[in-house]
Amino acid sequence: MTLPLNDPAWLERMYNNRALVPEHMDYLQRWAQDSAQVRAHVPCVLDVAYGAGVGETLDVFPPVRAQGAPVPVPVLVFIHGGYWRSLDKSDHSFVAPPFTQAGFCVVVVNYALCPGTPEAPVTIPHIVRQMEKALAWVAHHIADHGGDARRITVAGHSAGGHLAAMLLTSVWPLIGNGLPDGLVRNALSISGLHDLEPIMYTPMYQSVLHLTDQQVLQFSPARLPAPEEGVLFCAVGGDESPEFVRQNHLMQAAWGSHFVPRSQLLPGLNHFSIVDALAKPGHDLHHMAQNLLRS
Repeated sequence: MTLPLNDPAWLERMYNNRALVPEHMDYLQRWAQDSAQVRAHVPCVLDVAYGAGVGETLDVFPPVRAQGAPVPVPVLVFIHGGYWRSLDKSDHSFVAPPFTQAGFCVVVVNYALCPGTPEAPVTIPHIVRQMEKALAWVAHHIADHGGDARRITVAGHSAGGHLAAMLLTSVWPLIGNGLPDGLVRNALSISGLHDLEPIMYTPMYQSVLHLTDQQVLQFSPARLPAPEEGVLFCAVGGDESPEFVRQNHLMQAAWGSHFVPRSQLLPGLNHFSIVDALAKPGHDLHHMAQNLLRS
């Protein structure tokens, strides 16, 4: 398929989700309010530093344990979206309780936002490295919170979906001493961006991200070889733009159905309501996440 990369108006129609969902602020405000309530009333350990850099903190939500429940438990690491340039982990605490109540440990991570400052610029490669540091922290410390470092699933929304898929390709023994191959066991990319080339040609994002041709090649999951192990599920809302639907299906085409056995279009969901679906027990997307956690 040839994309009209020389047509900024088309690219913005395809990729500007806030314009596509006029009520997006209602979602963002509710997420922030619900998340504040979660942090106030649910056991959690907040703003744990996984590194010394800007944005290098995470929140841990330990599992709710039933009597006789196994210890340790699988871990869900959630990465927020916002085109690598906006939002915060504190907007997404609401994702945790449906999983902690089911007996899982949840970690919600932060990262520095593009473009950073002239003194300390932030790029997508920089954020990928930060997510690798965050996962290394999880591997070394999550047992203290009841989690099993051998059973880590990463889920991410939008830009976070891109980061989740990228973490399946990381060569963990080269990143840190004692980190095993296959540290990230499974990943779930929700409305993920898997080929960065169209983003590089979308002025409203490129003016902040400053993507290069080399970065597109090295940091587009759909352009990378499939990992040697691990499973990726992909999901997109049926009410999202044709480009987001195409981006969703790229991973199964690139890595094959062995590594990407599910590439799901979920009817009736837009780019924001799909995050609510993740946190809704009984919804197919919530089941997808739990299936990865239990596998």
